Amino acid sequence: MAEFEFAGMTFKGGKAAIVFTALSTLGGASWAAFEVYKDYMDMKEIVQNIDVGAIDARNAVIETKLDEAIDYTRDIKNSLKDDITRIERVSDTTSGRVKDIQSEIDGRLREVSDLARETEKDVRDTMRDLEDRIENKMDKLETSLEDKLQKALDNPLAD
Repeated sequence: MAEFEFAGMTFKGGKAAIVFTALSTLGGASWAAFEVYKDYMDMKEIVQNIDVGAIDARNAVIETKLDEAIDYTRDIKNSLKDDITRIERVSDTTSGRVKDIQSEIDGRLREVSDLARETEKDVRDTMRDLEDRIENKMDKLETSLEDKLQKALDNPLAD
């Protein structure tokens, strides 16, 4: 069996394996602690070399640009809102004008329709009067011709 002495103590068999395991664990833990410490020191150096003033200046520029973008967006929004309001007013005005014109056109169409009916009635009345006059004159002419024809038949020598 293996036997060894460490710090004034002698270890044999299974105890030696336990001590060896404990020592290797202690060594691994030490190495891990060293790596963590090394990473910490590297990060500390990086953090110490960071130019906070440059970051603040860059953040200030970004904030200024962001504020300008917000103002520009607000201006665009207000301009669009004004444009929409103006378009609505123009649309309402145009709609009102169209209604007025439509109403005026409807009124004039009614007047023209009424005038056309009156004119048609007048033309019919005039045509009836003309037919009656022509008929009367035709009757008179027929009567006159019949009289002359009768006279000529009654007295063929008289002229």
